[in-house]
Amino acid sequence: MTTDRTFLIVGASLTGAKAAETLRSEGFDGRVVLIGAETERPYERPPLSKDYLRGEAGRDKVYVHDEGFYAEENIELRLGRTALRLDPAAGELALDDGEQLRYDRLLLATGAEPRRLSVPGAELDGIHYLRTVDDSDVLRGRLDGGGSVVVVGGGWIGAEVAASARQRGLEVTIVEPQSVPLERVLGPEVGAVYRDIHAQQGVQVLAGTGVDGFEGAQAVERVLTSDGRKLDCDFVVVGVGVEPRTQLAAEAELAVDNGVLVTAALRTSAPDVFAAGDVANAEHPFYGERIRVEHWANALNQGPAAARNMLGKGQPYEQLPFFFSDQYDVGMEYTGFARTWDRVVFRGDPASGEFIAFWLEDDRVLAGMNVNVWDVTDPIQRLIRERIPVEDGRLGDPDIPLEELSS
Repeated sequence: MTTDRTFLIVGASLTGAKAAETLRSEGFDGRVVLIGAETERPYERPPLSKDYLRGEAGRDKVYVHDEGFYAEENIELRLGRTALRLDPAAGELALDDGEQLRYDRLLLATGAEPRRLSVPGAELDGIHYLRTVDDSDVLRGRLDGGGSVVVVGGGWIGAEVAASARQRGLEVTIVEPQSVPLERVLGPEVGAVYRDIHAQQGVQVLAGTGVDGFEGAQAVERVLTSDGRKLDCDFVVVGVGVEPRTQLAAEAELAVDNGVLVTAALRTSAPDVFAAGDVANAEHPFYGERIRVEHWANALNQGPAAARNMLGKGQPYEQLPFFFSDQYDVGMEYTGFARTWDRVVFRGDPASGEFIAFWLEDDRVLAGMNVNVWDVTDPIQRLIRERIPVEDGRLGDPDIPLEELSS
């Protein structure tokens, strides 16, 4: 595919790196420029709250590609550079160092950034957020120092950091405004399983309470909760969700609403601009609605899909959402997407540490999560995709193979 076209990718993330890789593997030999605000080459984020944070994996394990990959593939890296202005009408992008880049196609892979708490004392030292590899390095140093940590927020990041800190021997308290950790995604029944897992490991879980502020001379020393407690601590980790980085798109007058709005082919309201990963709020053909997914598998798969559509393939992105988490000796995989559901059906006893949970509406499976049970993703996906009606008793019976239900 001989061409003199220029494709820009804003965001040297997993999404951006896989998009650049795919452009080359699909035969595009024009100019590819990958722009990232961080000085690190693209890396993966899941290890930052798990084995990398605990010091069990080195930095070389988090990178998407080997150091020489980008030069070998003639992909220009602009690291430590921020995109300031996007002009879709002119096909131009301005960087913070004054460079002006013209493009034929552009991919926004700008990701998301942590939500910040705006409570008294939020500016104190020792209050940490986890998004970058540098953030994880700083937190690893805090874990090395031992002591006690309060984790604000019992979502995936908060729960994984809490588990890593506890595995390193720290005293850990989780402060979570919902009734159980992970309730927003998993609901009260499955969230209670994770509450109990952490409690069994010695974590104090304060559910149904928020944070009113922080106290300390210069660094944080106490967390003030909404139910009147004062929690002494050596440091704090805040994990209360993320916001998509849409400023560049919004200032370019692209359609934005909880992310950059894109079609099923990941094209924005500007025909030569695409978006993928955490920042993309995409039409999903299977669900018939827009969804924005903030998980690793979406970043891994949506970047390549966007790259192919930048090349004119016109293929809708219709993979089912998938994510995983490891906390202590509990590994899980979640497949599907459920905003609401009628009920949850368990296959196996959650107290045993090995089970599958299914979220249903009427008699159809919306999502399934396997915990310490492996090689079941394919039949779970078939149950979801084919909208196969299934009785609760059969779904919950471990003696009936899932393949039999989805055949």
